[in-house]
Amino acid sequence: MNYKAVGLREEEYQAIKELLGREPNESELRILGVMWSEHCSYKSTRPLLKMFNSEGKYVIQGPGENAGIVDIGDGWAAAFKVESHNHPSAVEPYQGAATGVGGIIRDILAVGAWPTACLDGLFFGKTPRNSTLSLMDGIVSGIGGYGNAVGVPTVGGKTFFDDSYEGNPLVNAMCVGIVSQEKIITSKTAKAGQLAVLIGSRTGRDGIAGAAFASAELAEDTKSSKPQVQIGDPFVEKLLIECCHELLREKLIASMQDMGAAGITSSASEIAAKSGTGIYIYADKVPTRDENMTPWEIALSESQERMLVIIEPENYERVEKCAQKWLLECAPIGEVTDDGRFKIINNGKTVVDLPAEMVGGGCPEIHWPSQKPAYLESIETERAYTLPQDAFRDICLSIISDPNVKDKSWIYEQYDHTVQINTVVGPGNPVSVIRVKENNKFLALTMDCAPWSCWLDPYNGGAESFLKAARPLWACGAEILGMTDCLNYPSPESPENYWILTETVRGLAQTAKDMDCPVVSGNVSLYNESPGKKILPSPLVGLVGLLETMEEFLPSGELEEGDVLFLVGPKKGFLAGSLFQRLLDKSIQGKPAQYTPTAEISFKERALRTAKDKCCSSVRVIGSGGLVTAIAKECVFAQKGASINLKSEHLVPEVLFGEGGPRAIYSVKPDKIAIFEHIWQDFGLLKIGTVQKEKTLEFLGLSSFSLLEITSCWRR
Repeated sequence: MNYKAVGLREEEYQAIKELLGREPNESELRILGVMWSEHCSYKSTRPLLKMFNSEGKYVIQGPGENAGIVDIGDGWAAAFKVESHNHPSAVEPYQGAATGVGGIIRDILAVGAWPTACLDGLFFGKTPRNSTLSLMDGIVSGIGGYGNAVGVPTVGGKTFFDDSYEGNPLVNAMCVGIVSQEKIITSKTAKAGQLAVLIGSRTGRDGIAGAAFASAELAEDTKSSKPQVQIGDPFVEKLLIECCHELLREKLIASMQDMGAAGITSSASEIAAKSGTGIYIYADKVPTRDENMTPWEIALSESQERMLVIIEPENYERVEKCAQKWLLECAPIGEVTDDGRFKIINNGKTVVDLPAEMVGGGCPEIHWPSQKPAYLESIETERAYTLPQDAFRDICLSIISDPNVKDKSWIYEQYDHTVQINTVVGPGNPVSVIRVKENNKFLALTMDCAPWSCWLDPYNGGAESFLKAARPLWACGAEILGMTDCLNYPSPESPENYWILTETVRGLAQTAKDMDCPVVSGNVSLYNESPGKKILPSPLVGLVGLLETMEEFLPSGELEEGDVLFLVGPKKGFLAGSLFQRLLDKSIQGKPAQYTPTAEISFKERALRTAKDKCCSSVRVIGSGGLVTAIAKECVFAQKGASINLKSEHLVPEVLFGEGGPRAIYSVKPDKIAIFEHIWQDFGLLKIGTVQKEKTLEFLGLSSFSLLEITSCWRR
């Protein structure tokens, strides 16, 4: 078999021969083709990921394991991670999205945590073509169908619309779990003499080489890729969760790894490589559901709902009995050895014999050529915008009804966000909050991205992607514990694409470090291109914050009649890459928000103090659509009117529709104004109006909207 047929580069094939001292056989070549794929090896981004700081006072476990883990007090910890399932969702939307949810849940399970909440970052084409609508419907249904059945609530997320995602939607699934710090399981504690046991579904041909499929550009005929998409069964996953946790309570698991990309091969080789051991897999002992599967098919199958657990041999009967109780397959398929080898043996014959370290982490890094894109030179300036009074109304309604701003309840109403009865603040809010019943604290969760800013200015766009997720947490009163990210980009083989990737990661990493936020887990998804079109650079950020009590929480959409509305931060936002610009010009140009560490740190400190001092009824950070949209959303959620009275010099697009930067609107209680003004003095503070009884949103000097009009426009 030719090495190119399995996705290897010539340099990689030569490295394999040099490491082995021989030619690999067909099975070995197929296995290394998958394990050395971009999806499994991160060969293009390992040098870039070193820019992330993963240390912090709350960090218990950083990158390198199935999920990052942070301390949430009283002996408890939160495990979390985000993963992509982009290519499978483009080919088979329902199953692609469903198995993305299932896979990230198993990552959380694999560290010993109970999966507690999910969030989803979705990126769709904006033009309502039949293909776009079909992808959206299938993906949303797949997330709901799997998450609802498995019993893990979907409590939040973020959805973006741009035609760059038309043929290549992005599906980024994040899961958060709770684990006792004394019961954390890792994949690096296996010892020679222990058994490798498969628990879960039978192994079939679905998803074979799915990791390699995710490491190449999408073909024009996506139907040809359907066999590489996994098929999920959430009811089996629920049984698997219960079974694994029963085994954990009985202290029967020494090490554990879920079977995701590359199936048995990745889970077994990674355990051996991290533990400094070898591992032998007996292919003929693996329960299969398809006839005549070859050893390499068994080794690379990505059939879902399977876990590899490492146990002491004398405990096998107890493990098997537990699996039978939960109606799951259970088979001793291998053994841990002390020779450092990854072997696959079939009917007594060794068909694969490779160094475990070589399989689980031996792929050489790639340093792609990098070049600043020429287009950046031509978009540095933008035209000046004016705001004719007679155009204000139409612009406002167009922005409020844009899919990037408008109501997403048609998505999240398909999700069960109340199962496990720990959801305090659910989907549709800037921040989601779940109760940690184990210690009576609360986790605040956000997810965001700034793809248009990343296109215009990669470094500052990367910074803004972090800050868009962070500012709502600070505003609600939560202290950030850690970050996970999903880096979604087109092919790194283009020098311009690789430069953009490098710069956005640099901006993201620097900002997280400046804001004292460790990066504890994440995922990279490259080659997100369909014929003739590539996605915008899309580094999705997921953040986990801590609230000691809900008394500390400052909500959004809770305006109270008589409150005074204030804008904090710079009066003007940025129009470059804004929704205002995209709607008016049908293009993006200019310079978006420039990252200023001192301003963001000052905003953070003042926002946390504001929440603690309880001087406000509501807060909303200004995001897509600018100040006007933030005010409109506050009115819609609170079902209260507002009278906005700005000076003439503030009735300009940069103030009303500008985005980016540390800006927020607060609804301040009249008797607490002095306290509020003291907190925000010398930062940027502008009284903009009052909350009123009349269900009308008035922009004095410009226009007036009935609350019914705004609500209908936003929800339709």
